[in-house]
Amino acid sequence: MNQKKILTSGLKTPCYIIDEVALTQNCSQLKQVQDETGCKILLAQKAFSNYDLYPVLAPYLAGTEASGLYEARLGATHMPNKECHVFCGAYRKEEFEELLNYADHIVFNSPSQLKKYGKLAKNAGKEIGIRINPECSTQEGHDIYDPCAPGSRLGTTLTQWQEHMTEELIDLLDGIHFHTLCEQNSDALAQTLTAVEEKFGVYLHKMKWLNMGGGHHITRKDYDVTLLKKCILHMKNTYQLEIYLEPGEAVALNAGYLYTQVLDTLKNGDMHIAILDMSAACHTPDVIEMPYRPPLFLSGNAGEKAYTYRLGGPTCLSGDIIGDYSFDMPLKDGNYLLFEDMAIYSMCKNNTFNGMPLPDIYVLRADGSFELLARFGYDDFKYRLGK
Repeated sequence: MNQKKILTSGLKTPCYIIDEVALTQNCSQLKQVQDETGCKILLAQKAFSNYDLYPVLAPYLAGTEASGLYEARLGATHMPNKECHVFCGAYRKEEFEELLNYADHIVFNSPSQLKKYGKLAKNAGKEIGIRINPECSTQEGHDIYDPCAPGSRLGTTLTQWQEHMTEELIDLLDGIHFHTLCEQNSDALAQTLTAVEEKFGVYLHKMKWLNMGGGHHITRKDYDVTLLKKCILHMKNTYQLEIYLEPGEAVALNAGYLYTQVLDTLKNGDMHIAILDMSAACHTPDVIEMPYRPPLFLSGNAGEKAYTYRLGGPTCLSGDIIGDYSFDMPLKDGNYLLFEDMAIYSMCKNNTFNGMPLPDIYVLRADGSFELLARFGYDDFKYRLGK
């Protein structure tokens, strides 16, 4: 069992560990969906951008999806000879021509952005798309991740389309893109597609492709893959479209760990507290932003096991808290803990607030060996702040 191997590894904490076997298993499931439906699945680099592992992913995926110039460059450079798609809420004029060197599919957020840059991209031989907002919210409890919320800045609504999309702009398009899901099952996709067809179906008949975005939790154990494939084939066959999906989490779900050590324990009233050498605010910011409680190996919910602790980081932020967990034995200084599902939205979002050192990054190879990918120090903190 990889968790037990890591706990006895002797690696310096805190550190991230990417599980090569788990990545491969996820991608194998994604390839099966592609093989059985003819769709293309891209890696959304915003969730997982550890390019050293791109050679592991490349045989299974159609390419990468980027949110701007740097991610597009990363994808094109480290997953070459694959498709490179990019969507950005608004492109910077001084970066757009460089972007054309890397991306082959460029999606615009609004008719005005399409009007401003569409012909330039088209003349460069790029595939052009526009992001739509079907105004169909399927989120519960995560408003920060709902692109269909009232007043959303993401995607073109039907009203905006009808007001601003001229025939000339429509003729520039090769495809339509939407991204409305977040960690959801395929029933949410089916619901969204009903709205997409109702509002934009007449335009889909004029397109070459439809990109259904990300948020599809395809590699989760309870995910309804059968319904996903039905959705893909329906859109593909009804409108004669090439179908793209661009999940991030599904690629690296449960494929990484954060290995950490207890630095101190204390008690405040009835609450037992353990201070770790990792920080939620710095090393797993999505824990606070989402928010969510990450799984922790050999632990239970608060009160489930004999000893409950609130686990927090060493920073000055009072809310630097991972969550409340219970254990069979009391925690003490020097104990090692292993957070699971840490490959996604961690290394690509971490920061050096309070001067916190960034954790090392390892990969646990298929042969059971640990390979150091990156080690960080004082200079990595300093260089972001000045000369």
